[in-house]
Amino acid sequence: MIRGFTDPACALGHECPEAIAANQKLLAAFRRNHLPVFFTTVVYSDDEQASVFRAKLPALDVLTPDSEWVQIDPAMQRRDDEPLIEKQWASGFHRTDLDRRLRGLGVDSLVVTGLTTSGCVRATAVDGLQYNYPVVVASDAVSDRNLDAHQANLFDLQAKYTEVSASDDIIAGIEEVMIDEEVEHDSADAT
Repeated sequence: MIRGFTDPACALGHECPEAIAANQKLLAAFRRNHLPVFFTTVVYSDDEQASVFRAKLPALDVLTPDSEWVQIDPAMQRRDDEPLIEKQWASGFHRTDLDRRLRGLGVDSLVVTGLTTSGCVRATAVDGLQYNYPVVVASDAVSDRNLDAHQANLFDLQAKYTEVSASDDIIAGIEEVMIDEEVEHDSADAT
């Protein structure tokens, strides 16, 4: 959810108010339930980083360390304790320490959101599966400049790799699990 993808003034961006709103709801639920939140951004510090990817999509060249486009969209209200993973390729896992950080926190499943559905979302979701995490893609918290690509990728992700659910359903599932864990904890304390 970096500005380069949420702001149509950037060649990589598009209007996506529904995805922004769904991300805000999910973030509120994760924060309320003290679940870990990770953000990713794409940053290129030199011409050699991801040179083949950037040759295919030259608009990525605007994502430099001093660019406003690499900043997390202010609507996400990122907190200081929410790590920011810098990446150069589509997946949040590829050549980053994301898996190590997740395992260090005891994370056992993932909810993937962001932009774009056919790019970074898909790559991160598939890699999450390849790292053996059950993955849920929040269908209304992802978006793409191309609606057909968005729909096709959600269909394909659900068919082969992940679960695809609306953010309200994901939040309801989180709340249910948290209540069940609280009841189990209270029962254990009572015995």
